[in-house]
Amino acid sequence: MQLVSPDKRGRERPENLAERIYAQLKDDIFEFRLLPGDRFSEGEVAERMAVSRTPVRQALYRLEREGYLEVYFRSGWQVRPFDFHYFEELYEVRIVLELEAVKRLCDRPAGELPAPLEDLRRTWMVTPEERLQDGRAVSLLDERFHCQLVEATGNREMARMHAEVSEKIRIIRRLDFTQGPRVEATYAEHAQILGAILSRRQEEAQLMLRAHIEVSKAEVRKITLHMLHSARQRAMAGQG
Repeated sequence: MQLVSPDKRGRERPENLAERIYAQLKDDIFEFRLLPGDRFSEGEVAERMAVSRTPVRQALYRLEREGYLEVYFRSGWQVRPFDFHYFEELYEVRIVLELEAVKRLCDRPAGELPAPLEDLRRTWMVTPEERLQDGRAVSLLDERFHCQLVEATGNREMARMHAEVSEKIRIIRRLDFTQGPRVEATYAEHAQILGAILSRRQEEAQLMLRAHIEVSKAEVRKITLHMLHSARQRAMAGQG
């Protein structure tokens, strides 16, 4: 297990300290510094971060509730092993919600755009010179694109469920934007999907949206497997 220790700081409010530990551990999981299957104890984390066990425990239980960790009361904590079937199911839920959102948006009478769609039009229907190139920034914008499509329906429960699913798949979904061509493809595909929605071409918009998500899902699976293999090779080399 490799944890990145933050710089020592002055006294912090307990809730701020727990939040900082949570963010650090989550970043370690996302960046594969903590690998799926890695085991560790609260004491190890507390020692590395130079803090007490109480905020560490709060952070760990929060990550456990979100599905990133598993707790074993006799042997400490474990990063949840990768379960691609679990992610497949989450993607299926996401597709159902987004296809329904497209249907509802296309069924609306012509008139003023819902605010979320207007925001998306300004972000994605731009010239190539206006496109961002930073993969991490585009990853965040991509997640907002899909969330705002659902938010634009005005159904808060659909939006809440979709946001929860998006949070759970973020650990692998963001990897889609480590490849330059995928950034360009995302801009083009988002613009096409929006254009179809704005023109009330429901079937076309749904077909393009499903294809867009399926391609992304296939890419992140491939990249995730490669990154996991590389991270394990580095870990084994470090132990040698």
